This record gives sequence, C-alpha cells and structure tokens, in this order.
Amino acid sequence: MQSISGRNTTLHPEDFGLGAFLSTPDRIVIPRRARGRLSPAAEHAYQQQLVAFAAAIKAINQRLDFKVSSRGWCYLLEPHGLVKGEFGLGQELINHCRKTGLLPLDICADDSARSFFGVEHVDDDPEQEVRWRWNSITYWLERYTPVSFWDFQPCYVQMVVEKIDLRSLFEPVCAEYHVPIANARGWSDLNLRGDMMTRFKEHEAAGRRPVLMYCGDHDPAGLRISDSLRSNMEELSVAVGWRPENLIIDRFGLNADFIEANGLTWIDNLLTGSGKDLSSPKHPDHQQPYVQTYLERFGARKVEANALVVAATAGRELCRSALLKYIETAPILEWRSRLDLARVELRQHFAESVKAQATAWEVRP
Repeated sequence: MQSISGRNTTLHPEDFGLGAFLSTPDRIVIPRRARGRLSPAAEHAYQQQLVAFAAAIKAINQRLDFKVSSRGWCYLLEPHGLVKGEFGLGQELINHCRKTGLLPLDICADDSARSFFGVEHVDDDPEQEVRWRWNSITYWLERYTPVSFWDFQPCYVQMVVEKIDLRSLFEPVCAEYHVPIANARGWSDLNLRGDMMTRFKEHEAAGRRPVLMYCGDHDPAGLRISDSLRSNMEELSVAVGWRPENLIIDRFGLNADFIEANGLTWIDNLLTGSGKDLSSPKHPDHQQPYVQTYLERFGARKVEANALVVAATAGRELCRSALLKYIETAPILEWRSRLDLARVELRQHFAESVKAQATAWEVRP
C-alpha cells in the first residue's frame, strides 16, 4: 500500500487552484505520494491534490442522504477513477484528510455503539433552553405512540446487515415500517443477540411469527449465513427462555442477480477477515462443501456489502420489497387512524394541564 504520510498541516481549498486536479467532472485524481523525501515543489503539488480530493469528496457527500464508511467511500469513488486494487489507499487518504481537517470527522459513518454517553451539557442561554424544551414537547406530541404498529401485523420483523453502510442506507425504509435494524459487525455480542431474541419472544407470545431479515456480503460465508444466525441464537436459548424454532430467516441480499443487474464490483479473491484465502487449498475450510459449491458457481471472487452504496435507490427498493413479503400494508391505515386519535387526545390533555399549571404559577407567592 502506498503511504500518504507527510506534514501534518491543515490546508484550505482557497489556498489552491483546483481545476488542474479534477481532470473531468466524472474523474477524480487520486493523490499518490512518491516514496522518499519530496522536494518542496513536489510536496506542494501533493498537498494540492489532497485538497482537490477532499473537495470532490465533499461535493459527492452533498448528494447523499445517508452516511457511508471509509470503505464505502471507495466504492463511491470507483466510478471516478479509484480502481478496486487501491481501496486500501482510498481509505487511508480519506482518513488522512479527516485527521488533518480537510474533511470533517463525521464524513464517515460511525457505529453508535462506540459513541460516548453521559457527556455533561451546560445550559447557558435561558431563551434557547425554553425554545429547545418547547420543540422537544412538540416533537413528543407529534410522535406519541401508545398503539403498536405490530398490533396490526401477523409477523414481527427485525433486520441485521453486514457493514455499517447498509444500516445507514436501509434505516429510512426500516423506520417507515418500525423494523429494528442493527449492524451484524457486533453479532458476536451477547447483548445484541439477547435483546433481539427477547423482542422475538415477546411478539411470538402475542401471536406473531418472528422474522429475521439479513443482507450481507456475497461470499461463501455470506451465502450460508442463515445456519450460523440460527445456531448463534440457539446458544442463548436457555438464558433468554426462547428458541428460534419458528423463526423465519430471510437472507435477501446480496445475490448474484442483483449484483449483475446493478453492476456492483466483484473483488477477485476470497480473503476472509483474518487475511486467509478460502480459494487456496491450504485454507482449512477450502474443501468444505459450501466453499466448493461457491467456487463452482462464482469462482474465486466476491462482492462486499459496501458495494451497495453505489446503487442506493435499487438497494432501498431491495430492502422494501423484502420487508413487504412479511408486512401487510392494508392494516397500516387502521393503525395510523388509531394513532392520530390518540395524539389528538394527548394534545387536549396537555393543553389543559399547561393551563392549570400556569394558573398555579400565577397565584403562587
């Protein structure tokens, strides 16, 4: 991998002329730092390329309505000149620009599980605090939900995906149908599995069929994920008091037909997360039937789930179509009607309460 290390400095687009570094609107010049110590002129030229690269990233980001990881950015940059063999360089460039201030830190999606909780907030503007509180009350009144969406459905659906990019991409669709979604990166986490199983247990007891949707990589392990998902939940069946015997597991992507129809990028290897190659006879799982079957059908290549970010519209439609196999749309109208009535009643109660409290404040000495 090429190194991009250099002086740690914050540069600004106005310091440079960018035109020379964006050769066409559809192609972005990828900065490549030569080995060894650079002359002042070469260093300056490289820094110009970094600034232009960051400006192009920002321009693309303005057209996105979801966040992607640094790996996802490489897929978005592929049509603009970043070849798949340079994805490592692309990730390093993006993270370098984040560290030096050329790109905002939050240009990449983060897993909320790594966020800080309990950070102190100091209220220093009374008027702003009152406005914020009233906005919070308005938000609460408009989203008060005493009637469950799932009370009107025959199934209860949850979703896990492979890679944070897919969670970010699918979140609006899942929110529309009240489907919990998580990144399977933490699938080994006992709390994640336990929480999901507890929800399945409660809804199955209420008469709904549990459904787990999955979308992930197209590789040997990804195509047999259903087996491992079920067995991983079985491990906690005693602790949770629920077994996935009636659970429907639906792996709805990525699949070969969708990959070809949307021109997603195939990677010419079967390297696993540990860096070992499943296509090599030296790999301990190479002779496993699931690996051999995959090699016969698709060869030594794979598609990462991140690739879906370049086909965002098709990806969301894939997600919606998969969910609507188990979610009935007709009962949603009745649910919304019941919900609207409950929210009107809440606003009436709230208005009466505010009036009564205001009167109490007026007579208080």
